[in-house]
Amino acid sequence: MPQNLLLLSCCAPCSCAVIQKLAEEGRQFAVVFYNPNIQPEAEYRKRCAENKRVCDLYGVSFIELEYDHDRWCALTRGLEKEPERGRRCDVCFEMRLRRVMEYALTHGFDAVASVLGVSRWKDLDQVNRAAKRAEEETGGVYELVEGRKGGMQELRAQLIRELGLYNQEYCGCPFSYRK
Repeated sequence: MPQNLLLLSCCAPCSCAVIQKLAEEGRQFAVVFYNPNIQPEAEYRKRCAENKRVCDLYGVSFIELEYDHDRWCALTRGLEKEPERGRRCDVCFEMRLRRVMEYALTHGFDAVASVLGVSRWKDLDQVNRAAKRAEEETGGVYELVEGRKGGMQELRAQLIRELGLYNQEYCGCPFSYRK
């Protein structure tokens, strides 16, 4: 098991149970927020602040990487009409995981994990395939963390209520908003 883990978080509601569990286990880890897919920027800022608030509650280091929405748009151009779980999500997950692995490798982290597949709207296998590609491209290590099974969804729902977390209605991608 890697000693120093970097956990990629998309938002506080998806990460809160995993953060609590890792903190209670005494794991050495930090949370990184790299989500250039989120639009509008005000939504990005709101989610980032909420994620930092959860980290502060558990005494976990929080790292915010650049908000590179222009790069995200360039990489996903032509995929705007793709459905949720489609090719746009492949590109988005891989971009984010690759960047976080690059950061981890240059900042003393042994492995990267993510909560990108925690939401029922996401395909966990798709996230894991993107992580595998990012590992191959960067030489980084990806650690699977459980965020759905073993009571984690129930804990997540409980923490969302108890902590009064802002629980958004879409992943952040301007093309995935559910009305």
